[in-house]
Amino acid sequence: MPVHTSGSSQGSPGRGAGLGLALASALAFGGSGVAAKPLIEAGLDPLHVVWLRVAGAAVVMLPLAVRHRALLRRRPALLAGFGLLAVAGVQACYFAALSRIPVGVALLIEYLAPALVLGWVRFVQRRPVSRAAALGVVLAAGGLACVVEVWSGLSFDPLGLLLALGAACCQVGYFVLADQGTEAGEEAPDPIGVIAYGLLVGAAVLTVVARPWTMDWSVLAGSAHLNGTAVPAFALLAWIVLVATVVAYITGVLSVRRLSPQVAGVVACLEAVIATVLAWVLLGEHLSAPQVLGGAVVLVGAFIAQSSTPGKGSAEPVASGGAERELSARGTAA
Repeated sequence: MPVHTSGSSQGSPGRGAGLGLALASALAFGGSGVAAKPLIEAGLDPLHVVWLRVAGAAVVMLPLAVRHRALLRRRPALLAGFGLLAVAGVQACYFAALSRIPVGVALLIEYLAPALVLGWVRFVQRRPVSRAAALGVVLAAGGLACVVEVWSGLSFDPLGLLLALGAACCQVGYFVLADQGTEAGEEAPDPIGVIAYGLLVGAAVLTVVARPWTMDWSVLAGSAHLNGTAVPAFALLAWIVLVATVVAYITGVLSVRRLSPQVAGVVACLEAVIATVLAWVLLGEHLSAPQVLGGAVVLVGAFIAQSSTPGKGSAEPVASGGAERELSARGTAA
């Protein structure tokens, strides 16, 4: 099901659809932690939960991978890069960081990715960056600091911070690679195929890292507790696989195709807000006043960055999704 957006991705209808997809992706990704935490508390290792998530999604997407098998010949480097960075790299680095530094600190560092995307655009692609996009990133990063209450448990473990920064860099790879081929018309790599093979590659890599043969599989046959309510563990796993991974990646990649890596990256910061709100509602982890304020600031930052996208053919800086995407034009080299 190819999606060609080169003609509409910069106009208002395409931008509106892109924003809706980005919000849906943030909502889907944001629900992963709420469903994963009860499984971890029930006895599963965090890395095993990540493997179940990615491997399950890879199995679901396998028929689509077969359908788009031509991508293996046309874009092998893109598929390998997406699997290594956007799937395995983000997940493995983030969960490894959690073992050394507080969750809030790791999450904040990971969501420095929008700022790193702007750095890629400005210094690697050598394209101008709009002030609105930069302001949106600053506001979103500041709001995230409040949402995760970074001051409540700051740790300076060097390796932990390096791993969290690695997760942020891998997330940059997710946004940049998701944008590959947008301007290639009929030759654009199908985003669904890229996701399917990315999940397969990610599952293969994580199998080596997580060693699922050591997992306590009996946990999945029992129940986990969601704020005191017993829920079948397999139901939580199904949510993580189908919604928090398959739906999240599909809507996320499609949103990048319609917006731009940097704008979609800022909107993706809402994932932290959504995760915090869902934890409040479903897990009883109450929000503090700074968290509520931080969530509002993230919303403002995301709106400013999204609304800065110029129309097709605009002379404004392309950092907000202008028509001349140098990286996409070189997409066939990936």
